[in-house]
Amino acid sequence: MSLLTVGVSHKTAPVALLERLAVTGDALVKLLHDIQSDAHVSEAMIVSTCNRIEVYTEVDRFHGGVTAVTDLLSLHSGIPQDQLTRHLYVHYEDRAVEHLFTVICGLDSMVVGEGQILGQMRQSLKLAQEQGTAGPTLNELAQQALRVGKRAHTETGIDRAGASLVGVGLTLAERVLGPIDGKRALVVGAGSMSALSAATLSRAGVTDIVIANRTFERAARLAQTVGGRAVEFADVRYELAGADLVISCTGAGSVVIGTDMVAAAVRDRPLFLLDLALPHDVDPGVRTLPGVTLVDLESMQEAGLGAQGADGGSDDVVAVRSIVAAEVCEYLRAERAAKVTPTVVALRAKAADVVEAELGRLVTRVPEIDGRLRGEIAQTVRRVVDKLLHEPTVRVKRLAASPAGDHYAEALRELFDLNPKVPEAVARADLAEVEADLTDLTGRAGEEEA
Repeated sequence: MSLLTVGVSHKTAPVALLERLAVTGDALVKLLHDIQSDAHVSEAMIVSTCNRIEVYTEVDRFHGGVTAVTDLLSLHSGIPQDQLTRHLYVHYEDRAVEHLFTVICGLDSMVVGEGQILGQMRQSLKLAQEQGTAGPTLNELAQQALRVGKRAHTETGIDRAGASLVGVGLTLAERVLGPIDGKRALVVGAGSMSALSAATLSRAGVTDIVIANRTFERAARLAQTVGGRAVEFADVRYELAGADLVISCTGAGSVVIGTDMVAAAVRDRPLFLLDLALPHDVDPGVRTLPGVTLVDLESMQEAGLGAQGADGGSDDVVAVRSIVAAEVCEYLRAERAAKVTPTVVALRAKAADVVEAELGRLVTRVPEIDGRLRGEIAQTVRRVVDKLLHEPTVRVKRLAASPAGDHYAEALRELFDLNPKVPEAVARADLAEVEADLTDLTGRAGEEEA
């Protein structure tokens, strides 16, 4: 089985197409199960954000996996395949790992270094775990990716490489409104992006913050954290009249702030709307209203805002790229080394079977051997076998960590006529013991070489 990533992002597709691909709620769950149910797919996880939709899978065949994911993305979105495939990117095995680590560090985001992707990845993994579509491979990969992302933000200043989408939006708002401290802000939604928006507004000196959400309790909790005020979702149309700045990110999947609502709120001072939702929360038609400025993901993408630094050479970006490169190498090394364990288990199991068979044969042919002598003979034979297996075990694990390491394990299976399915019959305790032995043996081998 191999890792496969199929995706579309702000770098490869217009926002209009990303909007059509965006999936949430029950639709996301159904797509996840449909992908995982395909004959070529054993595990699946979907990362769906305002910047991208990516499907991470473990597949038995490259072409079969790509075809399955592409077909289902087309079916669920209603986008014809010939139109969709022009915007898809595909990463396989090592490249898939490298891509995920790059994404989780914020290097592939519309705003370089943004940290929202860490929370989005956690949500994606949690959903896949809850739905039973993430198995050992994706669980381990995603957990490692989250650790790499956290390391990048802790050890470098990548957060400074580019402000968050909210920060970029507020910079644009100040061009229209002037200093935003002292302005009234309306935040529509109470999810992670809305919480980030409210916190950013508060840090910028905005003290009059109104939170509106379909679930009033969530709005109230968020409002409390920033010293703001919560209102019912139905009151948005009334709150627009008193707002200078509106930030909306509800994930509703349809327009929640229509042109008629904004038109009724227009007065003789400017109104700035920042729409961070995908699909749109705010009707693009509001741009035709006098005194109204609308900035959304599409206009930010077209203007190239927030993308600076993606290919740049800032010290922080360079440092994070180094972290990604090192972590990818380490992950692949550990993964390749782990793959040899079943082969070693099979070798040890076969050797143990041969030893027991020969000891049984000895007892049958020389029944007069007493118990103490029989024990000494058994211990000696097992010690000889362990010594003979020591070097092949250490070397195959060390060599397995190299790019072509799977060939060494394959050679071991061929030389000793090992059945790959034999480890399934070995007790889990035995497998854990062998893994511990491998670690110990590799350590001792290193000491001997030193």
